[in-house]
Amino acid sequence: MARAIWSGALSFGLVTVPVQLYSATAEHRPVFHQFAAGTADRVRNQRVNERTGDEVDYSDIVKGADTGGGGHVMVGQDELDSVAPGQSRSLDIHTFIDLDEIDAIYFNKTYFLGPSGPEATRPYALLRDAMGDSGKAAIASFVMRGREHLAAVRADSGLLVLETLFFADEVRDPHAEIGDLPGEVQVSGQEMRMACQLVDSMTGPWTPSDYRDTYTDRVNDLIEAKKDEKEPQPAAGPPAATNVTDLTAALRASVDAAKKTKGAGP
Repeated sequence: MARAIWSGALSFGLVTVPVQLYSATAEHRPVFHQFAAGTADRVRNQRVNERTGDEVDYSDIVKGADTGGGGHVMVGQDELDSVAPGQSRSLDIHTFIDLDEIDAIYFNKTYFLGPSGPEATRPYALLRDAMGDSGKAAIASFVMRGREHLAAVRADSGLLVLETLFFADEVRDPHAEIGDLPGEVQVSGQEMRMACQLVDSMTGPWTPSDYRDTYTDRVNDLIEAKKDEKEPQPAAGPPAATNVTDLTAALRASVDAAKKTKGAGP
């Protein structure tokens, strides 16, 4: 049974539901440690006082905010908690919306939201079923791990799922980040038709189990090969960019290949 990473109260209107938050995803990647090159000596990170060079215990470390000109103010966790009393244990619903109104760029991380104790069962089920019937998602906010989170809560497969969202000022303007975005580009009608045909021929259902982290698989194969003192097999390099003059031919070949793959079945 997984441990809750946050517990508090989900509030909508005058109804309050005690809830707990659980991680919905887990990464499965090999764990690498740091070693001094040419040795089996582990390298470890230490918290060091930059003035004295002495190591500092984690319990003796406090947070300081830069005020400019080399100045800092020290802020304790109790002071941070006092800024918004109760908010660190409150998940407040502000409004309900259609989930497809949220651009995918705003989604950050997924969590499961479960009831906290027997007294939460009925109001939890009521909110879950009402949201499921209406097809709406709730926009809420809460404080966890020292920062405020915006979140979308939705009903899914018999439970409530919480997706943390980026705030608007955390999403970068692509035109400010990328200087060479193409504007209006002249393409032929044939190229556009074939591009749309390629999209159509490659369209299929979303089946998550069809996809696997093959890079991690190759890293694990590399580790096993080195453990057994075998020669690791390198992967093929990236494909070359399509020549603009060969674009129509590349599209035609891609459509033909996609049709053959789709016709062969899984």
